[in-house]
Amino acid sequence: MKCVLLLSIVVAVCTASVIKDPFGGYQEGDRYFFLPGDGDGMIHLVDAEEPADEEFIEEYTRNPNNNAYWLFTRSNQNSHQVLRNGDANSVRNSNFSFSKITVFLAHGWNGNGRNEMNVLLRQAFLQNADVNVIVVDWSELANRSYNTAKGGTAEVGRGLGRFVNWLVGLGMSYDRVHLVGFSLGGHLVGNAGRETSSRVRRITALDPAGPLWNNDRNRIVRSDGRYVEVIHTDTTMLGFSDPCGDADFYPNGGSNMPGCLVNSCSHGRAYEYMASTVKHNHLRANQCADLREATRDRCTGTLNPMGNADLNKSRAGIYRVNTGRNYPF
Repeated sequence: MKCVLLLSIVVAVCTASVIKDPFGGYQEGDRYFFLPGDGDGMIHLVDAEEPADEEFIEEYTRNPNNNAYWLFTRSNQNSHQVLRNGDANSVRNSNFSFSKITVFLAHGWNGNGRNEMNVLLRQAFLQNADVNVIVVDWSELANRSYNTAKGGTAEVGRGLGRFVNWLVGLGMSYDRVHLVGFSLGGHLVGNAGRETSSRVRRITALDPAGPLWNNDRNRIVRSDGRYVEVIHTDTTMLGFSDPCGDADFYPNGGSNMPGCLVNSCSHGRAYEYMASTVKHNHLRANQCADLREATRDRCTGTLNPMGNADLNKSRAGIYRVNTGRNYPF
C-alpha cells in the first residue's frame, strides 16, 4: 500500500511527458524510470542523468575487503564464515574445501547478503551437492543510488575476480568455479570472469540489469567465462533483452512470467527458476532459430536444460521453455 501511495505522489508531482508509466516499460535513452530494489521491496524513481558518486565508488573499491565474502558449507549452512582477501588464515581456519566446487553468489541493486535471492540459491546449491557457497555482500555500494551502484558494478566485479585468482593461488581450481549473479550482479560476475582472463568454468547471469547497460562495454558478454549462461525473465523493463551469453534462455518468451502481475516479480523469477532447477533440473528448453522464434513460442529445436548446477554445460544458442505459475514451476 505504501508503495502504491508513493508512486501516486511521484506521478502527481511530475510531468507526464517525462515520467513514464512505471509499468509501461523502459527504453534506452529514457531519463526517468522506476526500478524496484533487490531486497527492499520498494519501487524507486531513477534519474538517468543524476551523476554517480565517483568519490564514493573510488573509496569503496580501492579496498578489496569492502566486499564481504561469506562462506557457507554443509557444515555451516545457516551461519557464515568470513573469508578475507589476502588473509590465508581466514581460509585455512574455515570450512572451505579446495577439492569441492565453489559457487559465488552476487546480489543486485539495494540487495545484501541476506536477501531472498541469496537464501534461496545457497540453500538450493547446498541441498543439491556438497559444495562451497560464497555469498558476495557488496551492499554498502549497492544501496547507494542506482547510477552510483551501476557505476561501481564493474570494479566490484573485478575485485571479485582478483579474489578468485587469489584463491586459485592457494589451491582452488578455475575448473570448479561457478559465478552466479542477479540483476546488477549479473554484470558484476561477468567482470569477475573477465578479471580471471575468462578461465572460470561457468558464469550464470540471472536477468542481468537492462537500464543504462546497452552501450556499456562493462556489460556481461559470452567471452567472460568458458561457458556463460543467461536467463532472461523481464526483457521489457528491468532485464537485458538481447542475447549476451553462450546460451541465452528466454522462459515464457522472456517477459510476463506466469503468476506475475508486475515487472519486479518477473525479474525475480530468474533466481527462483535457477534455485528450482539446481534442485530438480527439470526445465528443459527447446532451441530456437532466433530471438523472434523465442518470443513467439515457435521453438522446436532439441532440448537443453535451463539453469541447474552442471559445470560441464557447453551448448550454445537461444532457448525457450514454458513454465508453471508456482514453485517448482
